[in-house]
Amino acid sequence: MFIQTEPTPNPATLKFIPGKPVLGDGTADYRQPGEAALSPLAKRIFAIDGIRGVFLGSDFISVTKGDDEWAHLKPAILGAIMEHYQSGAPVVDGMAGDGDAAGGDYDAKDEETVKTIKELIETRVRPAVANDGGDIVFHGFRDGIVSLHMRGACAGCPSSTATLRGGIERLLQHFCPEVIEVRPV
Repeated sequence: MFIQTEPTPNPATLKFIPGKPVLGDGTADYRQPGEAALSPLAKRIFAIDGIRGVFLGSDFISVTKGDDEWAHLKPAILGAIMEHYQSGAPVVDGMAGDGDAAGGDYDAKDEETVKTIKELIETRVRPAVANDGGDIVFHGFRDGIVSLHMRGACAGCPSSTATLRGGIERLLQHFCPEVIEVRPV
């Protein structure tokens, strides 16, 4: 099994591509070991000292580290991923990922605007952000303010504010004049 690695814009997060499906549909974001109870793969990765987050995408795994160096962590992470796939265990036990962009907090009168916002996020934003090992999920729309939940490599990324303001906010404002601002949750 050959596992590729790619840097992300977040220096604390590295993207691992096992060449096999990870979740297929949806995503799962674990910010601490206790949250990973239903994911044998995430539990294996969290068993490595220095790991602060595991994000599972359709065909990649983003791992966020603490203060340790990648030179020490990367071989252990590669080993954990390889062991997981050789074990035949599921990536997540008994449920799909949690990346569903449905729902959210908004007023019913804004249904059409929210529909457009969600479609833009789903078709233009999420695929681009997944290339960098992260995900952005719609959280709400109130008084012209779009709230987005940043996950994986996007959570805590130094360039996330620029991504929100310079990219996503302008995109949404172009198609939805009702959008005044975009904020992270």
